[in-house]
Amino acid sequence: LDVSSSQHLVTDTDFRNGSFRKQLSETVKSLLALKVIPIFNENDAVSTRRAPYEDSSGIFWDNDSLAGLLALELQADLLVLLSDVEGLYSGPPSDPDSKLIHTYIKEKHQGEITFGDKSRLGRGGMTAKVNAAVCAAYAGIPVVITSGYATDSIIKVLQGKRIGTLFHQDAHLWTSVKEVGAREMAVAARECSRRLQAMHSDDRRKILLDIADALEANESLIKVENEADVADAQDAGYDKSLVARLALKPGKASIYLFLDLCFTLIIILQISNLAKSVRVLAEMEEPIGQVLKRTELADGLILEKTSCPLGVLLIVFESRPDALVQIASLAIRSGNGLLLKGGKEAKRSNAILHKVITSAIPKSIGNKLIGLVASREDIPDLLKLDDVIDLVIPRGSNKLVSQIKELTKIPVLGHSDGICHVYVDKSAKVDTAKRIVLDAKIDYPAACNAMETLLVHKDLSSNGLLNTLTKELQHEGVTLYGGPRASSLLNIPEAHSFHHEYSSMACTIEIVDDLQAAIDHIHQHGSSHTDCIVTENHEVAEIFLHGVLQCCSIS
Repeated sequence: LDVSSSQHLVTDTDFRNGSFRKQLSETVKSLLALKVIPIFNENDAVSTRRAPYEDSSGIFWDNDSLAGLLALELQADLLVLLSDVEGLYSGPPSDPDSKLIHTYIKEKHQGEITFGDKSRLGRGGMTAKVNAAVCAAYAGIPVVITSGYATDSIIKVLQGKRIGTLFHQDAHLWTSVKEVGAREMAVAARECSRRLQAMHSDDRRKILLDIADALEANESLIKVENEADVADAQDAGYDKSLVARLALKPGKASIYLFLDLCFTLIIILQISNLAKSVRVLAEMEEPIGQVLKRTELADGLILEKTSCPLGVLLIVFESRPDALVQIASLAIRSGNGLLLKGGKEAKRSNAILHKVITSAIPKSIGNKLIGLVASREDIPDLLKLDDVIDLVIPRGSNKLVSQIKELTKIPVLGHSDGICHVYVDKSAKVDTAKRIVLDAKIDYPAACNAMETLLVHKDLSSNGLLNTLTKELQHEGVTLYGGPRASSLLNIPEAHSFHHEYSSMACTIEIVDDLQAAIDHIHQHGSSHTDCIVTENHEVAEIFLHGVLQCCSIS
């Protein structure tokens, strides 16, 4: 690895010698100044220990206690102990009821932890690590126990990320407000949801009306927090598309899809007025207890399929504080418990919206019906709770959705990409094509159903419509990239991939031979989200709609 290192073999006797300990400190400082990494091990060849791998007498008895001793001698800034698990658990890591302890508090955890069998690796196991960590931490050396298998664990610790288990002499001072663990939050949401489900439809409707009133009453406060988030995002240099999703502003329209109790999709809401959208939802038909199907199995024996709540939902979304209001309202109307994790860039907006909404929930139900997950590091713990959480819905990037699917056994409802196409057929009218194409790209380019690829029939390159569309898009500030044919003809940069979601004022243009070529292109490079055809030919439109089976096909 091209790293200079030095090996030092020590015994208990060495640490009983004052001059050795002084020399040790000076030696390590000199080596580090020369960028040489010192590596310490027990000198088993001359150890006075009766059985080096069994006898635990002496000043140190394994690498963990040796590491703690060295950290104290050298007055280290931090001690990192690597394990074969993520950190210290409340019980054996293989036990599904065990949970990762992020911050060790001696007064709280000393009598609660149950240690399992010692690991196959090393001499002391987790018991030895905890003993060494407690000793070092209460002598003033912060300690983190984390996985030696996970990628970049040490780097993440140094970056201050919440991984592993932290030991610190002041940890007891950080818990004046009781931390709510992942399981406690999920169980509380489930218990509250059961009380909500038992309510009459009119009572749940009134909760939504109270939430709408609360949103209006706190409008100025919500605006202040949202503007602070937007300002922080701009100062941090976030992409304009993310800032656009972050802002709660009049005129912003969005379509949000969510699973209701009847297992169908509700298309909702106009975000220009959050309170109005909540009232619209309150007036919708009661979703619980609807008879969807009735079958007579035998004389007097009727089997009914009835809509019911899903249970507890975990929704992970990115940078859309308006989505929090939509999701919470839908959950209440449908009798579901809810755990929400929004993007860190919308932390203030999400916090105030959550506070306003939960304050309107009656005490008979409990404000823990909707839990707001504070840290991204809590998500892995939540994804393990397949006995409490019934459905996970990730709303965000391809990377987010893919990661969540890999980390959980809980059913996941997620759509990764929004590679949306507009195909302009040879029969399209110029004005119609212009209006649709411009609106699909520039009205809200950060939306998941914004146009990312414009497909144009080859005949339109000779009648001027292709040039017209290109100039109109460029005039509006859209950066254009082309497929092999379009980039050559229009003299624009070639797109590195057709499967790319810009989510900004940019898009790809390509020329296709005919309708079938457009359909084939969409099948090969699309993401089954939203696709559109602009045509005056009804037969062509029907072929497109039947040929492109997307979440939303438009003609």
